Formats: sequence, structure tokens, C-alpha cells
Amino acid sequence: MRFSFLCFLFATYCLLTAGQSVKTKASRPDASLERQLQAAITGFRGDVGIYVQNLRTGKTVEINADTLFPTASTIKVPIQCGLFDKIHKGELKYDQELIYKDSLHYDDGIVGSLKDGTKLPLSEVVMLMETVSDNTGSLWCQALAGGGASINQWLEVNGFHQTRVNSRTPGREANRKQYGWGQTTPREMAQLLTYIRQGNAVSPDASEEMYRNLGRQYWDNDGLSQLPPEVKTACKNGAVNQARSEVVLVHAPHGEYVYCVMTKNQKDESWVRSNEGFQLLRTIGALLWHHFEPKSTWKPAEGYEKWW
Repeated sequence: MRFSFLCFLFATYCLLTAGQSVKTKASRPDASLERQLQAAITGFRGDVGIYVQNLRTGKTVEINADTLFPTASTIKVPIQCGLFDKIHKGELKYDQELIYKDSLHYDDGIVGSLKDGTKLPLSEVVMLMETVSDNTGSLWCQALAGGGASINQWLEVNGFHQTRVNSRTPGREANRKQYGWGQTTPREMAQLLTYIRQGNAVSPDASEEMYRNLGRQYWDNDGLSQLPPEVKTACKNGAVNQARSEVVLVHAPHGEYVYCVMTKNQKDESWVRSNEGFQLLRTIGALLWHHFEPKSTWKPAEGYEKWW
């Protein structure tokens, strides 16, 4: 009887704590940094949302941090979580062999350029989803994760109530029309990355592998370009015509910090390096680095931009 009662208490505890949010130091505003960020976004032709947290001190900046924005490719972070949940439950194997079919084709990225019948491991498709942001591979992973509804259920249970997959998700057609593939807030996307970093997403071992994937970012010419190349980061970025986004966790020498910048309704819809949204991501990436590492004299090498 006593054992049954203890089991009941443990089960109740698990249910109550299943959706707890990210564990960090108690947050408190960083007024100085907020003034700098407000100045940086002044005059931007579009809407901007920013969430920053110093994971060592707990200091935060919140600018439209709970406003919904299009995820663009940052939705591939929750897709990965949903997929690893299936792997953790034994419904998939990370090293299982997949067979590419032309029916999966979405665009001519790496996966979409494969020949019908090509064999490759699931782990490679996941790596391509996070590293080069391969769209065909990402939609394949979304389907293997049980679809958008399954991923959204994982998000809800784990305390991410605003982040959702919209595309190819029944009942979310109106959301897709407004936000595209997915929707989130700067706060939730930054906290999801922190959740993974802390080993809380699915399981500690799953979190570790997901974090490794997020640390191999090919698209490093935005905010990441403003950080010294030897500094470890985990990152995912995204872009559609009227929106740019980037979520980054930086392993800075004086303490880790995480931030997410998102835009929408941009007037500048160009796809050149000088696009206002891309410029903003670089401006904020540099501003945060020098705020948290004030003694750093590092800056991008002269002539760096010619590569882009």
C-alpha cells in the first residue's frame, strides 16, 4: 500500500513538472543593454522582436519578446525536438536507413537533388536540416516526427505554448497564411534553445545530440559573423521575403548568453547582404558580443565582407 502511494506521488510529480519552462537564474532587466538595443532598431522599416538573457547573471532584455513572428527556418529547431521524441520512444532509430523518393521533393537543396532510390541515414537528413537548413530534408523529418500536430503537442507539453508548426498541419491553414511554416516568439525560441542546452529536451542524451547539430551552422554570415570564429555557438536562422530571424546561444568567455532577434513586415524584401534585416542581425550580434565581452578587441577581418 505504501509503495503504491509513493508511486502515485511520483507520477503526480512527473505530470506537474513535465511542462516546466527553462530553468535559469531569476531574470531581471538589463536597462543599459535595452537602451543600446532600442537605439539599434530605431528607424528599422518593419517590426522587430528581441529577447536576450545572460545565463550566468539572469539579466534580460525583452523588446516585443512575446509577440508572434514567422519562424521561417527556425521552425527546424522544434521539428528536431519532435523527431528525437520519436527516437527516444523507440518509434525511429537515429541511424536507420531511409530511402529518398522523388515524391518527397520540395526544392533543389541537397536532399531534393538526390536520385530516386538513394539511401541515406536519418542522422544525415537531420544534420542537413539544421546545418544547411535543407527544406526537403526538413519536411521529411517533420513527417517522420508524426507531422506538425505531433510536434505541436510536444511543444505544448513542454511549456512552449506559442511556438507552432503550421505548414502541412491540419487545422492551421489560417496560421500558415499569416505566418508561413511556423510561428513563435523571440522569448520562446531563445528558451527552447536553452532548454536543449540544459539537457531538458526529450532526454539529456537527445539534447546533447540536438545541440551538436545546432553547433554546425553553415549560414554564418549574419549575427555569427560578428563573433570570433573560435567561440562556440549553437544557432538557427531563417529568412523569408518580409522576415529575418536568428536564435543563438553563445559560449562567451565570461558566461553564456542566449538571444533571439526576429523581424516581420519588412519593407526591404531584397536577398542581398545589405538587406535591412540581415544588417540588423549583424548589428545586434556585434552589439551583444561587445556588451558581454567589453574587453574584447576582436572584429571581423578587413575585407571579410568580400566573401559574401
